[in-house]
This record gives sequence, structure tokens and C-alpha cells, in this order.
Amino acid sequence: MGLNERRKVKELQDTTLPERVKEIAEICGKAIPYEVDWATIQDDAAGLNFLDNVSCHRLNMALRMICSDDMGKEAVRDGLSSIKLVNVKDKAAKKLSFAAGVLEMQCAYAAGLDGAFSDNEIRNLLTEKL
Repeated sequence: MGLNERRKVKELQDTTLPERVKEIAEICGKAIPYEVDWATIQDDAAGLNFLDNVSCHRLNMALRMICSDDMGKEAVRDGLSSIKLVNVKDKAAKKLSFAAGVLEMQCAYAAGLDGAFSDNEIRNLLTEKL
């Protein structure tokens, strides 16, 4: 991992992800933590640059739709306990799952939006499983 990647990881850990967790708390009333599989992304400069927009921003847009009423907010607070982000090398390997309170997004971050899930796909999965 080069200097630029270390800087981006630090920025994500110290600033970006805590801000996104705070935003989730504002949306649904509960801080839901991110767990990033850093080993899968720390050497991927392009992936690191897309992680926030591709997963965090899309998730928050989905949560805003789900949490448009008290029932949605309660379902998210009670059902979603953490968000796991994993980088995959090929967009054909991307996967979205939700089980035991954990939303796992396996995305090809370096591919940008092509390697990710839309906010509608995230919302549909959560709405079905919550």
C-alpha cells in the first residue's frame, strides 16, 4: 500500500465513515457502524476513491426512502445492526446480501457505479428482509 492509499484509508476511517454513520443516525435514529474489509481494498487506489459514493451514499439514499415514516425507521433500527463492505476485483463477482442484521455489499469499487448496486436494489433488499 502506497502513501496515497494509506492517506485515503485514514481519511475514510477518520472522517468519511464516521460522517456517514452520523448521517444514518439522523435518518433512522440509530448509529449503524460500517465494517470495511480493508485487506480487500487497501491496495486499490481507484476502489478507495469510489467506496464512499458507490456504497455509503447509495445506502443512505435507500435508507432515506425506507425511513420516510416511523414504521420504516423502527424496522431499520431493529433489523439493521451493521454494514459490511468488501471489495471484489471483478464486477461479475459483486453480491448484495442481508442476513442476521448485517447488510453486506461486495462491490467492484474500482469499476465505479458499474461495480456497485443502485440505491433501489439496496432499498428493495432491505424492504423485503426487514
